[in-house]
Amino acid sequence: MKILSIETSCDETAAAVTEGRRVLSNVVFSQINIHKKYGGVYPALAKRAHEEKLPIVVKKAVKNAGIDLGEIGAIAVTFGPGLVVALEVGLRKAKKLASELKKPLIPVNHLEAHFYSCWAQNRNGRPLREFAFPFLGLVVSGGHTSLILVKNHLDYQVLGQTLDDACGEALDKAAKVLGLGYPGGPIMEELSLKGDPDFLDLPVPMKTHPGLNLSYSGLKTSFKNRVARLSQKTVRKNLPGLAASFQQVAFEAILVKLKRALLTTGTKNLVAGGGVLANKKLRLLIKQLALKLGVKVFFPPFPKLVGDNAAMVGVAGYYKYQEGIYLKKNFDPLDRIARPDLNLWTKNPPGVAKRAR
Repeated sequence: MKILSIETSCDETAAAVTEGRRVLSNVVFSQINIHKKYGGVYPALAKRAHEEKLPIVVKKAVKNAGIDLGEIGAIAVTFGPGLVVALEVGLRKAKKLASELKKPLIPVNHLEAHFYSCWAQNRNGRPLREFAFPFLGLVVSGGHTSLILVKNHLDYQVLGQTLDDACGEALDKAAKVLGLGYPGGPIMEELSLKGDPDFLDLPVPMKTHPGLNLSYSGLKTSFKNRVARLSQKTVRKNLPGLAASFQQVAFEAILVKLKRALLTTGTKNLVAGGGVLANKKLRLLIKQLALKLGVKVFFPPFPKLVGDNAAMVGVAGYYKYQEGIYLKKNFDPLDRIARPDLNLWTKNPPGVAKRAR
């Protein structure tokens, strides 16, 4: 069955066509240039851009898949978490298509989609990856940092997550403190290549705290205060060192909790997704830790699957459809659960009953 999927949780307007794990098309329109001058995502502009680009992106995704819209068997859509005004655009479009085509509508959690991006294959069914349950799921993105024990398809147990700010957001804010552009993560990564990570002594957040939760608000405040005590000349001269110091500590916080989670659960498989994993340094650190602990690690197989995209929504949607988690006629429950703080690692979203198949 071919699934047309839609993703509009923040500042990427995306649509894709998938068949099982195979990605037949994956179209993403980035809004970075729209929000760059504001130093972050401007909600009203994000909503407008989604409204303008989503019909074009959907049409292109169907065309690139080499099919007609009538060949679509179901519609999958991100229902949260995310920016409400952005989510609503995707939900309206998905509901309209599902109603017109008389097809099931599959609600997908944005976070589960991120680690299901590792399941994705190209249209030829490559790569041939086999996943053994249980495994540890790691999501590191602009808005979320989570550790999840995945017992089976769609059977999740949250082990730890950020209590406030996420790693990606922290990198963006640190870049803003240094007077760099948006998004800050890629700029911080590039600068860090030339800098000394020991230039600035920063505390690793939650390092000594028991449990697996993370926090970045304290690190952001500490960094901001330390930089404020430096002269502008010193800051400009030592941008690489400052960037490397912050990035190193931000990643160390993840590694501390990741190691603890792997040892506590005894899992030997790690699946990691999310936009921050585009950072080569973070991927290397995770690989080194996995090698040391004898753990097999999987990242999204293609670069376009790392950040927000609709293909990952389609792949996750495939497994949800297999479980009978979809809506057929009444799509109203989705309107009640599209909200920014949604973090529901459950099989059935509120109001969406599992159907017998």
